[in-house]
Parts: sequence; structure tokens; C-alpha cells
Amino acid sequence: MSKPLSDHDRKKQISVRGLAGVENVADLKKNFNRHLHFTLVKDRNVSTKRDYYFALAHTVRDHLVGRWFRTQQSYYEKDPKRVYYLSLEFYMGRTLQNTMVNLALENACDEAVYQLGLDMEELQEMEEDAGLGNGGLGRLAACFLDSMASLGLAAYGYGIRYEFGIFNQKISSGWQVEEADDWLRYGNPWEKARPEYMHPVHFYGRTEHHPDGVKWVDTQVVLALPYDTPVPGYRNNIVNTMRLWSAKAPCEFSLKDFNVGGYIQAVLDRNLAENISRVLYPNDNFFEGKELRLKQEYFVVAATLQDIIRRFKASKFGSRDIVRTDFSTLPDKVAIQLNDTHPALAIPELMRVLIDEEKLPWEKAWDICIKTCAYTNHTVLPEALERWPIDLFQTLLPRHLEIIYEINRRHLERVSSLYPGDVDRMRRMSLIEEGGQKRVNMAHLCIVGSHAVNGVARIHSDILKATVFKDFYEMDPHKFQNKTNGITPRRWLVMCNPGLAEVIAERIGEDFIRDLDQLKKLHDFFNDESFIRDIAKVKQENKLKFAVHLEEHYKVKINPNSMFDVQVKRIHEYKRQLLNCLHIITFYNRIKKEPNKQWTPRTIMIGGKAAPGYHTAKMIIRLITAIGEVVNNDPVVGDRLKVIFLENYRVTLAEKAIPAADLSEQISTAGTEASGTGNMKFMLNGALTIGTMDGANVEMAEEAGEGNIFIFGMRVEDVEAMDAKGYNASEFYNRIPELKQAIDQIAGGFFSPKQPDLFKDIVNMLMHHDRFKVFADYEDYIKCQEKVSALYKKPKEWTKKVILNIAGSGKFSSDRTISQYAREIWGVEPTLENTGGVHHINSV
Repeated sequence: MSKPLSDHDRKKQISVRGLAGVENVADLKKNFNRHLHFTLVKDRNVSTKRDYYFALAHTVRDHLVGRWFRTQQSYYEKDPKRVYYLSLEFYMGRTLQNTMVNLALENACDEAVYQLGLDMEELQEMEEDAGLGNGGLGRLAACFLDSMASLGLAAYGYGIRYEFGIFNQKISSGWQVEEADDWLRYGNPWEKARPEYMHPVHFYGRTEHHPDGVKWVDTQVVLALPYDTPVPGYRNNIVNTMRLWSAKAPCEFSLKDFNVGGYIQAVLDRNLAENISRVLYPNDNFFEGKELRLKQEYFVVAATLQDIIRRFKASKFGSRDIVRTDFSTLPDKVAIQLNDTHPALAIPELMRVLIDEEKLPWEKAWDICIKTCAYTNHTVLPEALERWPIDLFQTLLPRHLEIIYEINRRHLERVSSLYPGDVDRMRRMSLIEEGGQKRVNMAHLCIVGSHAVNGVARIHSDILKATVFKDFYEMDPHKFQNKTNGITPRRWLVMCNPGLAEVIAERIGEDFIRDLDQLKKLHDFFNDESFIRDIAKVKQENKLKFAVHLEEHYKVKINPNSMFDVQVKRIHEYKRQLLNCLHIITFYNRIKKEPNKQWTPRTIMIGGKAAPGYHTAKMIIRLITAIGEVVNNDPVVGDRLKVIFLENYRVTLAEKAIPAADLSEQISTAGTEASGTGNMKFMLNGALTIGTMDGANVEMAEEAGEGNIFIFGMRVEDVEAMDAKGYNASEFYNRIPELKQAIDQIAGGFFSPKQPDLFKDIVNMLMHHDRFKVFADYEDYIKCQEKVSALYKKPKEWTKKVILNIAGSGKFSSDRTISQYAREIWGVEPTLENTGGVHHINSV
């Protein structure tokens, strides 16, 4: 049981956690018991912890309903321009605490639950993560939803309600094992099915060209059933909607021809249609050209566009009568943002609807399409770019292929008129890639069909213009923008690190939660002894709490006075977890060589999932666990070095690990990490960063001051120069004795005595075909890590750098990012006013 707050704590915590008024608390208890009784049909004698979680979730959800109605009603009445954020991933994590924070209900709920004799933290731990994403791209979409609601935008997140999200990761004898994430097993109290807004989605079939237009006929139909989840803004009474589609077979499905396999088989075959929304593809930064994935991409786009057009045509609240028929105003009322190329089919689908169904001429339809759509690019890695085989398109979406061909014909006509005779440029810029098998380049489709194209950090946007999309930038420079990513300070500070939020609020008030730039005011406290002490104290408390969590869940004892050195992100060669491994081995070898030296103790934590089919990534996990087995059991080392693999890294584990971290590892090869967002979370939560000049690290160094972040390694220019001259790993291996020793240990079975050649593939890759040049940055990385260790020995100087980092992290709020999208791409004005039409905390 968590103890009740002392008067001092209560006074301290009132600001950030909301008021625990007597009526409020009594109300919550009454509603909790009502839900336990009538919703869950349970009695206190037979209730489980899960029942109590559900009762609390329903009680908190009740506070969203009135605001949700009123927000949506005001959108119908005011008819603002609406923003549609289309994404195949929304990595939401848990919802309960985030809702309490945004509704200022946290203290009242804490008190009510305490008075009911229950433990709030235990109940929160019952909630399943909504793991409908792989990593950065999906979590970004979730942060954006929070910011769009908090800034009062009439915005909708549209995606797929996967029955199985990102797999749960188990480590078994050092290896990753995947298990299905059955997150809906016990039901989801935050969603509401809306069968009245179900839409048909068509696949396969053929096209017929008639004088009066084109028909797509003999298709197979799948129904898209929407589930709505409320998205509350931060204390502004606004509640937006995330609508996720689930696939349903129509009643007639395969029964028309049931004489073939019979009635029973026909009913069983309904599963085939419903498989569309069964499972999230678990690849991060990798394209796998599977038919089911293309079906998912078209499914979300076709269902969403029907919704967009229905809403555009009707504008009075609750009315479904058609009032608008002139589509020329669509771009004044609708903005569609494509989160990567995954929803790129929105472009040909919008064209299909406007031309084939609404009978607009091509030129008019195309003008509307371009003004409505905008595209965000998330990676420059060639293996991640979507290039769909044309024969798959022809079979699955024959009409869309025709439309893409016509888009391409007109596009290439424009290219050749601007660059006469430049056939190579035509080939490079075509939406259709010739070669072995013809493919549709979805990024090219997005650029041509959008009015704005953005990268997600300044350096990334510059790389797009200079390399990947150079030809398109030269032709249409006005389309290209930058929108540096951000994170929501509600989840990533107030919710996951209440101690730090309090210490900050005590000095500068709590307005920083809506306007994170106000953290700049902390510069005034850079030399304030009590503030320095408070910041260090909060970090120590977070470390102790996380250490307890690790001991409970992983049975590992760690030294809470050691530096917590953390690298958490998807396992990928470009993110260079292997570089981290080489530092661990080097540090281990140095301790063994001079065991009596005063080493700065470290607990090195690495966590993240490997795509199930990515062999190298799985071997990297096995190497990390193997190094841990040796290091953690060496009595000479003791508690000066521990290596822990954080199993099943996900949003909920990030919320525990990030506030406890001292050092954040952001060590991708320069030019490969588009932005990164974990880097920003660590910065905001009082860790220092060791990193390359890549992604948003560049801007973080600029904001915090380059001397307050540990930058090492090649810059983009150095990487390009090395590519030109040729990267030769053995040159580094032969020149640097400690590197050679580490590699020889891995290769010789020092970390895998029972299978000496276990890591031969990794060593072979590092020595002969390492695209990401691990050895080239090794020396500088080790030197930089020595500086980190030296500074950590001076706690006050360390903490002062931490303060400058927190003070410089304001730019990295997703509120700033979304304000820029709103003004510079969508043409809507964000507002911090309370526009929900409700001004009292108790209003439902």
C-alpha cells in the first residue's frame, strides 16, 4: 500500500497533480463502486485486481465523455479545417494515468483509491500497453495526437486496430523469443466500437472503361469497422478522436459460391478477410513486400477517405444529410498528413474517388489532391523505402495502378519539358522503377502528389534535399520543409517523472507543461545550490526505484551509485549497439588489467526488440547477453561494471527507465538516424547524452550548448569522404590494440566458451562488410566515454550540465512541432485557450 501524502507532500503536489477536493473524491468512489457493481458485475468479495483496474478505468473514462461530445459538437458547428493524421502505427502505451494527468484528476483518484483500501500503482500495472507500433514512427504519432488535442486542433488519428501489436520479447538462454501480444484478451475500456460508421473496402477485380467513366468491378469486399478512442488535450476540455479500423467479413462473404466447399467452410473462410487487421508487421526501418501488408495499407486509406468525404459533405452536428457537393473547397476544410509512405495510397484513392465516383475532371481532381496531402519522410535507408512490385498492384488494386500510371505520365511530361533530353533524370524521377521486375516507388508518388514534403530533423531534411530526393528538390524546391520531431511533455515528464516536474514547478511555476520553452528560465538556477541538490536527489530516487523494479522483475542486484548508462531503441546495425558492446568489452579489459584503479562504476543497460526475421539483430542481442554472463559473474569486476539486457522494451518500460538514466547513448553512424526521439526524452529527464552528430542530436547540442553534451565521431562529411575512399575495417583493427583484443575475444569464444564460433557472423560483418563503420568511430567513442567517467566523478559539475540540458530541451516538445505543421503545412492556427466550452473541473 502506498502511504497517504503528508501535508507537505500534498501542498507540494497540488499544482501538477490536480486538486483532491472532498466532493470530487466522494464522487469518484461512488462511481468506482457503481462500475464494479453494474459494469463489471462483481462484488468486493470476488473482485480481482484486474476488476479494480477496469472499475477505475471506466470511472476516469466517464470524465471524458461529456467533453468528447462537446468537442465533436463544436467541430460540427464551427466547421473548422480538419487535420487527418494517417499512420499504420500508433504506439500509445497505457492510457489510464495519461488521462488522469490531462484531466487534472490524479490527486483525486489517488485519494479515492487509497480510501477504498487499494494501491494506485498496482492497479496501473494491470493495464496492457497498446503496442500498435514498432518504435519511433508509431510513438511520434501518439505524441502528435496528444499535442494536437492540447493545441485545440480539430484533428483525427486514423490507423488500424491490430488484434496483435508488437510481439512481447522474452529472453531465453540469451536469445530473443517472440510471443504474440494478445493485448485485447481482457477487453479495452478506452475504445468504443462504432458499427454505424462501417465502410466497405474493395480488393482485386478488374476495371471497365466506359464513355461515362471507369468502373472497378468484380471486387472482393471487406468491411472496415471503426473503434474510437478519446484523446484528451492537457487541461483544455478538448477531447479529440483516434479512429482505428478493424476488418470484418460481410455477411454474404463467400456464401455466394458456397456450393464449392460448403456452408461450414464458407463461414470459416471469413477469417481470411478479417486477417487484414490481425497483426502489426514487426519491422522497423525495413520494407517487406508482402501482399497482406499492401492490403493493410489500402484498407486504412480507403476506409479513412470515405470518412473524410462523408464528414466534408455533411457539416451540421448529428446530421448525415449531404450539404456540400463542390469539392474545390476540400483543401480549405481537410488536411491529410501521411506518416511515411505507408498510407501513400491515399493519393491514388483520393483521385479514384474524385474522378470515378464524383466525376471531376483529372486536372481539377489533381489540384485538390496536391493541396490536401502532405508527406513526412522518416528514413534515408534504402532498404526501408517502399517499392511495390507492379504485378502485385495489378492483381490487388488494378484501378489504382492505372491512376498511378497516369500520374506518372503527366509527371514525366513535366520533367521532360523542364529538362529536355535528360533521359537519365526521367528514369531517376519516374514513379515506376524499371529493371528486373517493375516496381512502384511510393516515396516518389508521395512527393509528386503532395504540396509539402518534410524531414524530421534539420540534418535529415538537408540530406533529403542533397541526396535521396535531390532531383525533386531541384524541380519543386518550395515543397521541401523541415519539422524537427518532438515528444509530449505530459507523458514524458509530468507523468513518468513527477518528482522532476515538481522540482521544476517549484522554481518556475507549472506553465512550462503547456509551453516547454519556459524551461529556459532554469538558466537562472544554474548556480542555485538547493536546485542542484534537488535535481540530483530526484535522479537518485528514480534510480533507486528502477533498481528495485529490476531486482523484482529480472532478479539482478545493481549498484544504485553506479552510472546508469542506457541505450534503449530497436536493435539495428545502423543504431550501433555493437559499438556500445565494444566499449563494454574495452572497459572490462581495463578493469581486469588494473583491478586496483579507481574506476567510475557503471551499470550498462541495453534494451530493444529485433525484427523476428533480422538475423544480425538477433545475434547482437545474443552477444549482449553473452557479454553480461561473463562480466556480471567476474569477482574481480564486482559491482564496478554490470551489463543488463532490458527485456521487452516498450513504452511502459521506457517510462520507468528514462527517468533513472544518467547517460543516454545516441550513437548511430552520422547520416542514418533521421531524428530520434528517445534522445529528447533522456534530455528532458536529466540524463546527459553521448552521441554522434546525427538526427536531432545536432539540434540538442545547439540548444544545450555543445560543451554540455558528449559529441564524438565522424560527421556526415567524414562518412561521405570515407565512402569515397573506401572503408577498410582491418586498418583500424590492426592499428588499435584494444579494438583488436575485443574483436579477438568475440571471435575466439571468450564470451561463448561452449560455442566458440557463435559470433563468427558478427565478426565477419564487422571486418568485411560493415555499412555503418563501427570501427571508424571506436577510438573517439572510447576517449569520449573516458570524459564521461571523469565528469561523473564530480557530481556537482555533472548536475550543472544536466540542468543546462533540461533548460535547453524546450524546443523538443511535440507542441512546437505540431504548431509548425499547423501553420506551415496544414494552414490552421493552434490555440492554447480553453475552447472546450467547459470551465469547471467537475463538469462531465
